[in-house]
Amino acid sequence: ALVFLVLVLFLRFRMAFWISLGIPASFLGALWLMPALGSSINMISLFAFILVLGIVVDDAIVVGENIYTHQQRGKPWLQASIDGTHEVAVPVIFAVLTTIVAFIPLLMVAGVTGKIWKIIPLVVIPTLIFSLIESQLVLPAHLSRRWRLARADEETPRLRFSGWIRFQRAFERGLDWFIENMYRPGLAWALHWRYVTVSTFIAVFLLTLGLVFGGWVKFVFMPNVEADYAVAMLTMPQGTPADVTAKAVAQLEHSALALREEIEGGRDDAQREVFRHIMGVIGEQPYRVAQRLNMGQAGVVFAGSNLGEVTIELVLSEQRTMSSEEIVERWRALTGSIPDAVELTYTSSLFAPGEDINVQLSGPDIEELRHAAGVLKARLNTYAGVNEVTDSFREGAQEIKLAITPAAETLGLTLANLGRQVRQGFYGEEAQRIQRGRDDVRVMVRYPADHRRSLGDLETMRIRTPAGDEVPFSSVAVAEIGRGPATINRVDRLRVINVTADVDTTTTDTSAIVSELVDRWLPELMAEHRGLRYSFEGQQREQKESLEALIRGFMYAVIAIFALMAIPLRSYVQPLIIISAIPFGIVGAVMGHIVIGMALSILSLVGIVALAGVVVNDNLVLVDFINRSRASGRSIFEAVYQAGVARFRPILLTSLTTFFGLLPMLMEKSVQAQFLIPMAATLGFGVMFATFISLLLVPSLYLVLEDVKGMVGRVVGRTSLELKGEDA
Repeated sequence: ALVFLVLVLFLRFRMAFWISLGIPASFLGALWLMPALGSSINMISLFAFILVLGIVVDDAIVVGENIYTHQQRGKPWLQASIDGTHEVAVPVIFAVLTTIVAFIPLLMVAGVTGKIWKIIPLVVIPTLIFSLIESQLVLPAHLSRRWRLARADEETPRLRFSGWIRFQRAFERGLDWFIENMYRPGLAWALHWRYVTVSTFIAVFLLTLGLVFGGWVKFVFMPNVEADYAVAMLTMPQGTPADVTAKAVAQLEHSALALREEIEGGRDDAQREVFRHIMGVIGEQPYRVAQRLNMGQAGVVFAGSNLGEVTIELVLSEQRTMSSEEIVERWRALTGSIPDAVELTYTSSLFAPGEDINVQLSGPDIEELRHAAGVLKARLNTYAGVNEVTDSFREGAQEIKLAITPAAETLGLTLANLGRQVRQGFYGEEAQRIQRGRDDVRVMVRYPADHRRSLGDLETMRIRTPAGDEVPFSSVAVAEIGRGPATINRVDRLRVINVTADVDTTTTDTSAIVSELVDRWLPELMAEHRGLRYSFEGQQREQKESLEALIRGFMYAVIAIFALMAIPLRSYVQPLIIISAIPFGIVGAVMGHIVIGMALSILSLVGIVALAGVVVNDNLVLVDFINRSRASGRSIFEAVYQAGVARFRPILLTSLTTFFGLLPMLMEKSVQAQFLIPMAATLGFGVMFATFISLLLVPSLYLVLEDVKGMVGRVVGRTSLELKGEDA
């Protein structure tokens, strides 16, 4: 509806109607191909349709506007449609191809996020292809027919649309006044002072880069997408009884109830309701379920007695003023520390590509690894906003560790001999197997039951030496009670421990912490512990893989865009003017994030890659217009000046349709849409800023290029004359 209103504001109702009709036609074509491409209707594919909504009419606007221009010259409508379409066919086709190429890098993004973003080009590319077919064949056919209704505004002014027609004409007169009295003088000034114009845009671009790299505009890999639940996950030492874990889970539940009382004030008012349900879990199955906060007594306890989890289901984010992240922070403060807890983590995010900080330490010695992990955890705990600092080492259940004494070595005993004899005595040694029907019965030889019940039985057992003698266990071995590792993790044959932490991105910059670790603390830690290595995993690894794939794809896309533009322009230099507009589109994207108060993220960078193809569309048509004007005999300055004025309306219209097509997504409050908004903001605001690029910067760059070519030509000519003089 917004796109149609923008179209009907600038164009005649009939033309706006036929241009808008290309939207459902293109969408139906994309839906037709989705099964063949392995796509489905889901949240991401629907977002892709919204994303391409304003872009899909750009080529139709250029064609329709040009057909209307030919109709205004008095041509028959059929001939005007043919001439108008043919005149802009080449730049329009290549403009759509550049947009398609810009979305192809999204197919190359690696990692978990890559599986999500590849859905977008699988929707956008077919939609653009069908929109191109519609704008080149179907739309001209519709606009070639001169229906009587088309002249209703002129012949029957008392029709119901007469009021809208008067308003539209008033708007058109206002736009014409703006073009004649504001844009024309401004463009003339920008062209006369073209070096000042170019320098101003460069200064704005450098200032924007300073805001980003200076930390004024934060960057997070994945924005925190608020979920409608808050979860606390508890890990106690292995072997912890279920009743001990139940007490710890009860502490989490009581703090959740206290938080509910604090937020809702104990009032039974639907308007103040924030909590809906609370559920407690031990292991893999729930042991306590409380619906609508009607807390019951503990019930059946299941396996996994050292694990616990408490989930708070919240009302929808649109219905509450307190974010789930704020609820989690307050819940963490009310709960405090839980005695003997190995790990206690809180989460309220709908999607997380990994831990905010995940440093993997690797080395041959587990004790040295544990010491290094402890030092690193202590360092991370000194940063404000860093919570839930833990490591991946988990102690197993209690066990008895055996060691041999020097006396045992003189007798020829080894630790393997000792361990085998203790196993035979207490676990047993298989003597034979007896077949009983289909069953295979093992006969085990071991100590009687009353001789293998306590540690005293171990201390009184006798150990046989290689010579055949028997000696007391206490004279050749030492037994200690301790805990071994629950699991042994290896990477490249080295033992590893992962140190992880959660970062509150609203107060702390994760990138700054990682940079300080890499530049200072981790090298010092590696120097203290020789033989240890480190690497970043989790979100940092996902970020590295995604950024590398995205940058690589972006470079390929820019090269492909350059090649595509060189064909219709028949030049290797003029495409550089158009490509130079891509970095300036980033300015609009960053400013858009500042306006909506959102940090840059990987989704913003994905939007910048897609923006590269969108911002060149109008510029390609503009440069093609300049070239055709020069071919008709106009001077360079006059050709550039007249092309800017002639393209003002369609450039402004394509930018507005793209922006207003994305506006509902920018204003969306639902949880599902939050992590998609950065990409929409990048495209929407980037395209709006690209309007100034197309109307002011590109014409100025065109003249600067001609100045450079003239200067080079004069230098080459002077050099050739000097060479001829020397030959003479």
